[in-house]
Amino acid sequence: MACALFRLTPEEALAGVTTHAATALDLGDSHGTLETGKAADFVAWRIERPAELAYWLGGALPNRVIRNGVAVDFDSFDA
Repeated sequence: MACALFRLTPEEALAGVTTHAATALDLGDSHGTLETGKAADFVAWRIERPAELAYWLGGALPNRVIRNGVAVDFDSFDA
């Protein structure tokens, strides 16, 4: 939605919900980027470039979800 409504690039939108969001919540030291020592919470999709995320709004499910460094079983996933 950030891409469509506010004309952000996909890279800007992803930074907004990861790095910048963690910084805004004063969690930048432990969250927001994939680095050693930080919380390992992330989602992986089968895409070739970030722009594809904007096209699949409400569409394709993630390929893999990692929460607290552990893969989430989609059958028991409770958002």
